[in-house]
Amino acid sequence: MTDQTLFSPYLLGDIPLANRVVMAPMTRNRAAGGFVPGPLAADYYAQRASAGLIIAEAAQISQQGQGYQDTPGIYDADQVEGWRRVTGAVHEAGGRIFLQLWHVGRVSHAVLQPGGGPPVAPSAIRARAKTFVNNAFVDVSEPRALEIGELPGILDDYRRAAANAVAAGFDGVEVHAANGYLLDQFAKDGANQRTDAYGGSIENRARLMLEAAEAVSREIGAGRTGVRISPVTPSNGVSTSDAQPLFEHIVEGLDALRLVYLHVVEGATGGPRDIAPFDYGALRKRFKNAYIANNGFDLALAEAHLAADAADLIAFGRPFIANPDLVERLRTGAPLAALDQATLYGGGAEGYTTYPALAAATRP
Repeated sequence: MTDQTLFSPYLLGDIPLANRVVMAPMTRNRAAGGFVPGPLAADYYAQRASAGLIIAEAAQISQQGQGYQDTPGIYDADQVEGWRRVTGAVHEAGGRIFLQLWHVGRVSHAVLQPGGGPPVAPSAIRARAKTFVNNAFVDVSEPRALEIGELPGILDDYRRAAANAVAAGFDGVEVHAANGYLLDQFAKDGANQRTDAYGGSIENRARLMLEAAEAVSREIGAGRTGVRISPVTPSNGVSTSDAQPLFEHIVEGLDALRLVYLHVVEGATGGPRDIAPFDYGALRKRFKNAYIANNGFDLALAEAHLAADAADLIAFGRPFIANPDLVERLRTGAPLAALDQATLYGGGAEGYTTYPALAAATRP
């Protein structure tokens, strides 16, 4: 191999990265009691610290923001302490790590919500989606529409969660505004039929996402704040009639905040890249800082993207689960281990921290 662009260092704001490989955030449903990440999480992320940047799995910013069983939080002291063990292990291994901040909105179930109430959403439209509760996939619950007076409290939850993440030792945070969760729901007209200042026009529907990004960046600094978007993904039953102008407006707003990166799911999350026409180059041109491209990348496509200046960093998701040393395997052309689907969500160490690095896997 002669083209090693993927493996060259990169300066993310003032954060030096060893390479341009990003470990994408992936929910694994292994939090302990109180939604605290346990010791296994520290091992799991430390094993993958050779990534230039790890974006840790989404952590709910409040109980209301939870959508699946056994996902970690970042809203109380015990959760902060649990995450501190994770960041310490990653930093000791030489890695860099951000935390993804999550509010699922309507993609939840009443058994997870405060007082057993309905999930919240921009409009009372049930998602065509399932969630994971009581060790099974079930239909999400019918949501209620958020009152406009509740939105400042949600923005405060994002702000506090960001402060907690920094207190836990994270190098920064990523605001999860993708995949049909709350901020994406507000932005897309298939989920948002409001008639107030947060509905109707592109400017109104984009408002909450931009306000959340601003609240976080004001709390911890724009140089420690990224945002993830997914313009055309149908994940969790979300859709919009105006993806191109909507997300060009959103990205212009995010760029004005001088955020350190924009993380874009190109195509359907975990699915085809060409699911719908969309000009990602238009987003790239509108955002001055780092552009992270995500979805369906192998080494050849990653190198092609970087060579064409279509991205600065490339995010890999599921390949990192079964290949803790994915960077080295990509660098050397070594074969990738297969993922065990049965251990993807929930459980203990098996299928979580038990995948061996290449040297251990080939040792006689």
